[in-house]
Amino acid sequence: MSVASATSVASPRRVLPGFNLTLGYTLVYLSLLVLIPLAAVFIKTASLSLDQFWAVISSPRVVASYKLSFGASLLAAAINVVFGLLLAWSLVRYRFPGKGLVDSLVDLPFALPTAVAGIALTAIYSANGWVGRIIEPHGIKIAFTPLGVLVALIFIGLPFVVRTVQPILQDLEKELEEASASLGASRWQTFRFVVFPALLPALLTGFALAFARAVGEYGSVIFIAGNMPMVSEITPLMIITKLEQYDYVGATAIAVVMLLASFVLLFAINMLQGWTARRSGRDR
Repeated sequence: MSVASATSVASPRRVLPGFNLTLGYTLVYLSLLVLIPLAAVFIKTASLSLDQFWAVISSPRVVASYKLSFGASLLAAAINVVFGLLLAWSLVRYRFPGKGLVDSLVDLPFALPTAVAGIALTAIYSANGWVGRIIEPHGIKIAFTPLGVLVALIFIGLPFVVRTVQPILQDLEKELEEASASLGASRWQTFRFVVFPALLPALLTGFALAFARAVGEYGSVIFIAGNMPMVSEITPLMIITKLEQYDYVGATAIAVVMLLASFVLLFAINMLQGWTARRSGRDR
């Protein structure tokens, strides 16, 4: 065998270009779309003194928006984990009339413009809406309250959990569940010790995606929130308000706080996801 043929066998021709060129394209793409815009936010905020920065981000109205945005986003993501798992389980494990339609409707929040979603939710849950006229006489008000914000965030975040968990459930070997049952385990024990550990990394990923989408959501929330100061104002609305007042530095200061808080939460979730994946790998 010649040297040329041996070289071609040892290093087969790749479809994509070499590592250096691919890495260069990746870094340029990442810099233009992510790194440079984020750096611009920090640079713009750096024009504020520390006292000015603290005054902007710690005003009572802004702090109230932090509590609503992050609190509602975390709660909505947690609710979506539970009901997203139930919906994914039903779509994978059971056959029922209209299953294909339900499976298609899961992706509706992806395709629906956020403003349309907000208007639709407001029309349904307002005092004159289909649902609002039934529940408001019982003292439950959804539209134009923080509860309305939660409903909107649940609506836009559910598909992230369903579509993350669904393929894992489809690939999960039913023989493991049958073996667990044959050894005398109850259904709850089988789910807790066999199914749930395999689904946990996917559930954490779905939670992180749903939270990330919810914390920055604007279009579907502003219609149903009512946008009452100190009550139902979300942080993205505070940023838009600052921009409308030509307070660009104030807007970027609030954006920096959201960016850092979101990064810390997502980093913690990813660390937990990696730990559970390594642990489940050792258990196998």
